[in-house]
Amino acid sequence: MRILSGKAAEARVHDIAARSARYGKVELAVRRIIADVRRNRDRGLRKYAQRWDGLEPGAGLRVSSKEIQQAWTNARPELKRALRAAAANIRRFCELQKPTEWMRTDKGIRLGQIVRPVDSVGCYVPGGRYPLVSTLLMTAIPAQVAGVERMIVVSPNPHADVLAAAAMLGIREVFRVGGAQAIAALAYGTATIPRVAKIVGPGNLYVTAAKKEVSFDCAIDFLAGPTEVLIVSDKGTPEYIAADLVAQAEHDPEALAVFITTGRDLANRVSSSVKRLSARNAVARQALEENGAILISASRAQSFEWANEIAPEHLTIDRADISLVRNAGSIFIGDYSPQAAGDYASGPNHVLPTGSVARFRGGLSVLDFTKLISVQDLSRSGLQRIAPVVETLANAEGLSAHAQSIRLRCPHA
Repeated sequence: MRILSGKAAEARVHDIAARSARYGKVELAVRRIIADVRRNRDRGLRKYAQRWDGLEPGAGLRVSSKEIQQAWTNARPELKRALRAAAANIRRFCELQKPTEWMRTDKGIRLGQIVRPVDSVGCYVPGGRYPLVSTLLMTAIPAQVAGVERMIVVSPNPHADVLAAAAMLGIREVFRVGGAQAIAALAYGTATIPRVAKIVGPGNLYVTAAKKEVSFDCAIDFLAGPTEVLIVSDKGTPEYIAADLVAQAEHDPEALAVFITTGRDLANRVSSSVKRLSARNAVARQALEENGAILISASRAQSFEWANEIAPEHLTIDRADISLVRNAGSIFIGDYSPQAAGDYASGPNHVLPTGSVARFRGGLSVLDFTKLISVQDLSRSGLQRIAPVVETLANAEGLSAHAQSIRLRCPHA
C-alpha cells in the first residue's frame, strides 16, 4: 500500500470518490443474455446454466426439497450452531428496524400510514470464489421479518452450506442459476422460475449490470460493486487496522482498501502489518497493491472531509468521531468492532452500498422489503376546513375538475 500525503493524497481521494464500476464493458453481453432469457425462457436459462453454472445436462434447475433438507441434516454441528446464532442476531436487529403503522386525527382529518410487505423477493447468493452463506442470511431474514410471502433464492451451483442455511430458514425455492441469466429470470419469469417484485443481493460485474438493466421492470436494492473498506484513526492498534484492510481486500482483486490518519508513525506501522498479514493471501495482496492506499491528512477535520467524500461501504472510526460521519454504508467503532463481525453475526446487514452510493442511502434493511402506504380519512368538517386551500391551488394549476370534486362536496366552504 502506498503512503500518500499532501496534494497526492487529496488527488487520490478525488479519484476514489469519482470511480464507478466498469459496467460499460459488459453491458452489451448482459443485454444479449437478458434478451435471450426473455425470449426463450427456460431453454435460454438452461443453456447459460450449463455453460457457466456447472448445471449437468438433464439436471433440474430447481434444487429439490429433499436435497435442501439433506444439506441441513449433513451439516457440521458447529456450522448449525453458527447459523442459528448469526440468524438470531440478524433477526433481532431487523425486528428493531421494522417501521410502525400509525394514525393521527386533527379536527376531522385522520391521517396515517400502514405497512405492507412486497409480495415476492429474489435473493441472489454469489457462488463464485467463495460460497457466501452469510449473504443468504442477510437477504432472506429481513424479508422474512418484513412479512414477504414468497422468497426465491438463485445461486450458481449452490454450496451445501448455502442449502443448509436455506433449510434452517424454511426456504424451499432454490435454483441452480447465477449471473445475468438468473437476474433476467427473476425479473421477467420463466416456466420454472417465477417473476418477483424485487431483486436483492450482491454479485459480480455481470450480475450488477443485469440488475441495472432490469431495474425499470423490476425493483432492485442497489448496484453494489467491489468491496470497500475505509479506516480513519489516529490512535488505533496497527495490527488490528491492517487485519481489517486485508480481510476486506480478500473479497476481490478490485476491492478498495484505504487508511486515513494524521500520524505518519501509525501509517508506517500499519503498512508494515499489512505486508506481513497479506503475504500468503494472493487476492488480498493484489487488491492492496492495486487499489490500497494510506493517506496522511493535515487534521482530523480533513480526515473526515475525505471520508465523507469517499462515502465508503465499510467505515471504521474511533468512538469520539461518530458525529463527524455523514456518509457510510455501515460504521464500525474502535479496536474490537472488526468489519468481519458485521459480515457475519453482529446483526446489521452486510449488503451495503459501494461506489459512493452511501451518499444517499444505507445498507439493505427491513425497509427495503416494505411499502409505507399513506391513509387519508376526512370527515365533512375536516374537508370543509381545507376546501378553500385545495380549490385555490387546483384552479391555479388549471385543473378545474379537481376544484369541482371539492366544490360538489363543500359548496359553501
